[in-house]
Amino acid sequence: MTEQELKKLQWASRRGMLELDVVLLPYLEQHGHEFSSEDVRRYEQFLEETDPDLYAWIMGFETPKDQFSELVGQIKQFVDQQIK
Repeated sequence: MTEQELKKLQWASRRGMLELDVVLLPYLEQHGHEFSSEDVRRYEQFLEETDPDLYAWIMGFETPKDQFSELVGQIKQFVDQQIK
């Protein structure tokens, strides 16, 4: 991922919900450099979803759309590691 792509994703990861900001920004900072071009596209599509949906998926209140299930699993794993 280029520096410009990373900055674009960082900006898009700043959401209207603080609860998402404190999860998505650190996740991207730690794992964004590992993203393939497909990962970048998937993450961009993920960020097009509504904040309530993203929050519900990450918190495990709802099942994410199939195309986001792997990404949400990775984010949830990241959150779990941060809490321990």
